[in-house]
Amino acid sequence: MNAGILGLGKYIPEKVVTNFDLEKILDTNDEWIRTRTGIEERRIAREDEDTSDMAYKAAKKALENAGISPEQIGLILVATVTPDRAFPSVACQIQEKLGAVNAAAMDLSAACSGFIYALATAKLFVESNNYDYVLVVGAEKLSKITDWKDRNTAVLFGDGASAAVVGKVSEGRGILAFELGADGSGGKYLHMNDENFIYMNGREVFKFAVRQMGATALSVIEKAGLSKEDVDFLVPHQANIRIMEAARERLELSEDKLSKRIHKYGNTSSSSIGIALKDELDEGKIKDDDIVVLVGFGGGLTWGGAVIRWGK
Repeated sequence: MNAGILGLGKYIPEKVVTNFDLEKILDTNDEWIRTRTGIEERRIAREDEDTSDMAYKAAKKALENAGISPEQIGLILVATVTPDRAFPSVACQIQEKLGAVNAAAMDLSAACSGFIYALATAKLFVESNNYDYVLVVGAEKLSKITDWKDRNTAVLFGDGASAAVVGKVSEGRGILAFELGADGSGGKYLHMNDENFIYMNGREVFKFAVRQMGATALSVIEKAGLSKEDVDFLVPHQANIRIMEAARERLELSEDKLSKRIHKYGNTSSSSIGIALKDELDEGKIKDDDIVVLVGFGGGLTWGGAVIRWGK
């Protein structure tokens, strides 16, 4: 039997920072940010709210959504580049908070591709019968590594968390295929600098993302034995509306088949795909047996894609 997503949860901080708020502290304006990125506002965590706090809240909701108790989880995988500290891992922290006493726990780092990397890992653990249920979490407090004086990056990022419970689903459903990739030579274009802030060469990252997102989506669809005509919905990493639209066009999808949540949350790195997926499900845009393509890219440089036939 295939592994698939049995439940989803998300958490976004209460504080909203709009483009107009950023106009007051940066040499930028709302129109410039919206036309180039698609972002209108983003959520920023409180000073006393760290990655593990957001991860725990999203994870708890995912377990409730799946109807699974914490004791049933065999493995917790947290995708993050902003852990509370180097160790213990965020996964270990939320294992304790959840009371998931039977779960192994570890973090993985693939930046904005992290949710898909973790989802693929969970699929393999479930389908090899090592664990019945794996909890996948993408959580980031990017605000703590954002240089709020750098207008090129400060307008882009937000905080948040998403979580998915992965387990066995009925025949023909679940995660049909995945593809992961990396190119370490591109790390210089998107990384944490010596001041422990995000550095990004926007032009180079944009070129890479436009090329790679579409190519990965097409490749993983082929791996699943499907064609782009079979795709019902595309949920890309919410990094930039122009990159997202380019991926949609490569798949020749209509605009209503593209998840667009970037205007509300900005780029929340490893949590963005899960947050968008949860929103689309809550609004009824994804239904049982729909073919859903997830695709993302991130620092490393990394990329990943997955094809899911939705449903339990």
